[in-house]
Amino acid sequence: MNLFKTSLLVSTFIVAAAAPAFAQDAMAGHDMSAMGGAENSVELPEICKSAKGMAGDMAMGMDHEMDQAHMDLMAGMDETNKQMMDAMMIEDIDVAFVCAMIPHHQGAINMAKAELAHGDNQWAKDMAQKVIDAQEQEIADMIAWLEGEGADE
Repeated sequence: MNLFKTSLLVSTFIVAAAAPAFAQDAMAGHDMSAMGGAENSVELPEICKSAKGMAGDMAMGMDHEMDQAHMDLMAGMDETNKQMMDAMMIEDIDVAFVCAMIPHHQGAINMAKAELAHGDNQWAKDMAQKVIDAQEQEIADMIAWLEGEGADE
């Protein structure tokens, strides 16, 4: 594995490992009981679950090379995670929600572009284009709200 890939994977793992601690520190003193648990997540089909997961791959020393397609897919969300977490800390909850959704949607667009660039399945590529079209429109709507009504909050 080349140095770039190793550095990227280690950096991603460190960010992923540190995120829960950051979120826990940020939430210290807040009553989080209203957030619930499993009902706030979706159960993925078995085909969506890797045998070891990313942390397992790291712990096992990466028994395979990550190709460009998978690196692009991961980078699509990695680029926007910090922006999303920063935006969620804005005091006004409505503005925090909208500001955090913008990079969240951009992450989906980035992942969809990786699918278009590397994918083979036409259904998946069509879905990626639908994601891009919908998310770009929603980002435009959110920015317009922030520049208008949201700015008055």
